[in-house]
Amino acid sequence: MLVAMQNGSMRRAGIEITLDKATSGSAVSSGVIGGSYQIGKSSVAGLITAHAKGVSFVFVAPGGLYEASAPVTALMVRSDSSAKTGADLNGKTVAVSAIGDIYTIALKGWVDQHGGNSNTLKLIEIPLSSVSAALETGRIDAGCLEEPEVSEALESGRTRVLGRLFDSIAPRFMYTGWFSTLEFALQNRPLLDRFRAALRDAAIYSNAHHAETVDISARFTLIDPKIVAKGPRVTAATSLDPKLIQPVVEACARYRTIPAPFNAREMIAPAVR
Repeated sequence: MLVAMQNGSMRRAGIEITLDKATSGSAVSSGVIGGSYQIGKSSVAGLITAHAKGVSFVFVAPGGLYEASAPVTALMVRSDSSAKTGADLNGKTVAVSAIGDIYTIALKGWVDQHGGNSNTLKLIEIPLSSVSAALETGRIDAGCLEEPEVSEALESGRTRVLGRLFDSIAPRFMYTGWFSTLEFALQNRPLLDRFRAALRDAAIYSNAHHAETVDISARFTLIDPKIVAKGPRVTAATSLDPKLIQPVVEACARYRTIPAPFNAREMIAPAVR
């Protein structure tokens, strides 16, 4: 999105974008429901949970694509922590950006797959930008982070990676997406077609030009460009493929944030299906 705004793709598509930051996907979802935002970007898991509860959210464009070969998320602990496995987190306090979000689902899966019991975890909500400080002060025992915050935390030398929690969902899946209400999607199909096309062109460029997009990422995240340049970069998905969303649906059902799995195609805007 930052690239699409900077290079004029959105403007040439006849779309004026005002980009706001929010502390979590939950806050973005609330803004979309309330009409503060027409389109939002959020964790796929939170939107899946909302869909199962009857909220009319639909994906209008793809977001971040997780690939285990170049992991961009991590479960972090202090450097002096004795934790080595999921079992070592039993009964511990762990930070996620929002209870029930994709970090929650992935964390529980990782703990259970590595000898622990996710039912014993004490989860608290902390914005990703504050996780490192909470770890260093001992407020939490572990926390979930995404690049470039992972690289920034590692640069300090005071934290380390315990595990790659998103691997517990699948080796490849879409973990964030751009969404709107179904009503907005039905009323604005031509606009959303242009939005999706501009975003796709920017995604293709961003995926192939990591060095050229360091500065724009650093300005938005307020992280040193040298740190951004060192770490792996998020791959931007270029198509809304329900097969890339389905693993998250299955994981949500497994951890009871939704009553049962459903076909991920249901959540894709009608014009894209």
